[in-house]
Amino acid sequence: MSFFGGLTNFTQRRSKIRKLRELYYITHVNNIPSILQKGILSHERIDSEKIDFTPIYDKGIVSYRKDIITPNGKSLWSFANLYFRARNPMLYRVVFEKGADSIAVVGVDKRILKLDGVFVTDGNAASSYTQMSLPSNEILFEILKETDRKYWNNLDSSKRKIMAECLVPEIVPLDYIKSIYFPSYDALTEVDAKISSIRRDIPLSREPYMFFQPEREIELTKLLSIVEGDMFFSRLHTLTISVNCVGVMGKGIASRAKYQFPDVYVQYQDLCKSRKLKLGKPYLHKREVSFDYILADQPETMKNRNEETWFLLFPTKKHWRYRASISGIEEGLQWICANYKKEGIRSLAIPALGCGLGWLDWKDVGPLLCKYLSTLDIPVKIYLPVEKEIPDEFISREFLLKQGYQEKVA
Repeated sequence: MSFFGGLTNFTQRRSKIRKLRELYYITHVNNIPSILQKGILSHERIDSEKIDFTPIYDKGIVSYRKDIITPNGKSLWSFANLYFRARNPMLYRVVFEKGADSIAVVGVDKRILKLDGVFVTDGNAASSYTQMSLPSNEILFEILKETDRKYWNNLDSSKRKIMAECLVPEIVPLDYIKSIYFPSYDALTEVDAKISSIRRDIPLSREPYMFFQPEREIELTKLLSIVEGDMFFSRLHTLTISVNCVGVMGKGIASRAKYQFPDVYVQYQDLCKSRKLKLGKPYLHKREVSFDYILADQPETMKNRNEETWFLLFPTKKHWRYRASISGIEEGLQWICANYKKEGIRSLAIPALGCGLGWLDWKDVGPLLCKYLSTLDIPVKIYLPVEKEIPDEFISREFLLKQGYQEKVA
């Protein structure tokens, strides 16, 4: 390696480490008052001091970690475990198992890495593939590179690696606690009232994205909503992927499906090669496994687990270079209305078809989507385009249902 190559890598490592804002501790909201009085304690300290503590993990998961030994010969139970990225498979599991408003994330100053006896792991500490070591700059760079991702799967080790941990012996002192995050204002307000007499100098923040929650959701009817958020974490039965008819999943939602769910991409390629995928005729890929198996930590023991997630491949244009076809989208919506019951779709998440890389305008697409999808008798969520912000006037009930929708009476 040349001098300048080595200098570039050194600069990249320093830049990456400098960008590390905090480390994160996932806990039940009931534990916040205790944490603000005693700090974040290891399981061993919690047990020995008989502290009233609301667990978020299954007993099986916790007891398994007790048997894992760190490089200094102590059990994982002797350490408080922090994550380099809060939005990870463990948080996904507890949010959808316990309810989002039951969970909080505590931000911890990255200076904690400099304390004596601290170890870091390059993935979930409970995994046999994970390595534990002292926090050198080289190791931290690799950890931060792997945890700097929005999604993961269980095929390329990204699910394990995004759960990299910082293991702090016995206690994270109060002075290192910097912030506390909540999924909603309701959860934040409730905790704020409980800790008002304990500690007021730690900022409390609403961060729905961190907790896999939408930034906002607007109910148009009892079954139809407009959502600003990540469609892939909707946990609805069927997710819609807008595609072209030539087999290219290059950008946007389609690209994400390609890399996170390879089976969907293989099915899509086969359909395009056989020329079965056409405008006006979506294809339903009925997977016999749910996102929860891919996204949640130890999903086989997860309560409230979804059992299957389907994909609806919805052609919006013939070629990826072309503008999306509004008539093709309307024909595809008509196909959904005619076939969703017969095919067994139980709920549906759908993006703003053609509004991103298809160059269509939400003012045209939004009312069209609502015209058809408001007639379905299953839960439907329409996800707003992420490319640009839509003015409130164009996501109102009056604008989107202007064709005269009438709420169904049972």
